[in-house]
Amino acid sequence: MAVIRAENLKLVYSRGTSFEKTALSGVSFSIEQGEFVGIIGHTGSGKSTLVQMLNGLLKPTEGTVYLNEKDIWEEPKKIRSVRFKVGMVFQYPEYQLFEETVYKDIAFGPKNMGLEEEEIDKKVKKAAEFVGLKKELLEKSPFDLSGGEKRRAAIAGVIAMDPDVLILDEPTAGLDPLGRDALLSQIQDYHDVRKNTVLLVSHSMEDIARIADRILVMSHGKKVMLDTARHVFARGRELEALGLRVPQVTKVMMLLKENGIAVDESVLTVEQAFNEMINRLGT
Repeated sequence: MAVIRAENLKLVYSRGTSFEKTALSGVSFSIEQGEFVGIIGHTGSGKSTLVQMLNGLLKPTEGTVYLNEKDIWEEPKKIRSVRFKVGMVFQYPEYQLFEETVYKDIAFGPKNMGLEEEEIDKKVKKAAEFVGLKKELLEKSPFDLSGGEKRRAAIAGVIAMDPDVLILDEPTAGLDPLGRDALLSQIQDYHDVRKNTVLLVSHSMEDIARIADRILVMSHGKKVMLDTARHVFARGRELEALGLRVPQVTKVMMLLKENGIAVDESVLTVEQAFNEMINRLGT
């Protein structure tokens, strides 16, 4: 069953004025329970607008967002409860930290859900463990943490609410390569253990190729593709025409094929490319 389903979504800003702008138009798709979906697109393609509509931060001008087949705006007064089920981690989430301690920041969401103190404590500690925050950091001020630790603390605050759907908007932006790889591994481990649905918005094609089951491609406020990572990146020239690039290793394989070498151009990792070349050399 689809956990999230979008039906003909449209969003128009400043409707009826000289500043009217259509940010999203005719977007429909469904995402199954447990999927890990990457969302890519050029700047201004509608990625962030779309994900903010999925948890009710933005209301569509037209169309419907369904969560477990229920219109999330059916009861507007209960839209807050949707945000507990569809958790959102914004770009540079550490800017949202505000409590006296890391523990209190992570506990903020569960507390607002009305949970008992014992349950809140369990969720805080489990979320901190998922993102790799050491126990001794929980009683520190979030402003005393390193940049990477702040990022983990902010993400733990959303994970602690145990959402059915976790949306991450550019979670690795500004991190160094080691920090980015570590955070992505922790997100993937969380998905593997929790078995929930994760949507990852990213400009890094390598990150998306590495962990996404399917990829949603946005361009000029419209859905252009929704397919497996291999099938999407196999359409490399189409992606480039949209102002996107394919993973570097996929680009190399595309160039080899264009130069007459019969290789699979849909490979996504160095390991896959190595195996492909070994197979070709053996034939």
